[in-house]
Amino acid sequence: MPQPVITVVGPTATGKSGLSLRLARALGGEIVNADSMQLYRGMDIGTAKLAAAARAGVPHHLLDIWEVTRTASVSEYQQLARAAIAEIRGRGRIPILAGGSGLYVRAAIDNLEFPGTDPVLRDGLEAELAELGAAALHARLACADPAAAAAILPGNGRRIVRALEVIQLSGRPFSATLPGYESVYPAVQIGLRLPRAELDRRIAGRVGQMWQAGFVAEVRDLAGRGLRAGRTASRALGYAQVLRFLAGEWPEEQAAAETVRATRRFARRQEAWFRRDPRIQWLAADDPGAADQVIARLQESGLREPGLAG
Repeated sequence: MPQPVITVVGPTATGKSGLSLRLARALGGEIVNADSMQLYRGMDIGTAKLAAAARAGVPHHLLDIWEVTRTASVSEYQQLARAAIAEIRGRGRIPILAGGSGLYVRAAIDNLEFPGTDPVLRDGLEAELAELGAAALHARLACADPAAAAAILPGNGRRIVRALEVIQLSGRPFSATLPGYESVYPAVQIGLRLPRAELDRRIAGRVGQMWQAGFVAEVRDLAGRGLRAGRTASRALGYAQVLRFLAGEWPEEQAAAETVRATRRFARRQEAWFRRDPRIQWLAADDPGAADQVIARLQESGLREPGLAG
């Protein structure tokens, strides 16, 4: 049986990057990015992207491949991720898919097909989003596809627009495009979780570190490179809030506080998304011995089976 793809998933600030590096060094792996915002060049501090020196010589794939003006495409990511997985396996190495963008993870490893897009229809929905706001479009989505509306935050304008676009193009509910959990690869899926209070504490600490590391300057530089025109990148956590500060809409302290609040809401959404996947085997991110146990079990299994050895 071919060597499996390992995924490391879970909410933001749970330590996915660190565990992925440990797995890669122990098992002879290479890491494929599954964080939708780390695909963008220059979005480093706000996405907690590992610097080259911190990658410890472990090859990383699908980092810094798009300009911030580019609209994200999950279907394009699917093609790129599967090509990277094939190349890594062709070298006899282990692909380790790491990140918290749940749809991107599923796009890479699961039997998902994505409907096309219609630029005219998309532009019309984007114009309605700008005029009416995300809440109004979310209410429309709730009427057309209650299951999709329940799975998408009312403030996530980008995903609401995409759901409405798919419904109009296909004549089917958006939720129907996400079938059951059926992987196209043998896969070992590892999830990291933390108690809510600890996760909230880590998120607040990470945002504070972002500001100390020069996050505002990063966003200002990206704004000069067209960040505001990027439909996807401009809405990223932290970047959207700092853009409002730079535009004079908020004081800097409010931008930081809103980043913490938005990130905590996002983390809860990530938890809900990944909890629905019965294949994920969960680890306590605050257990210092958990990673060693997983590595030992994977090594004992020889990575021959599509799951951890018992």
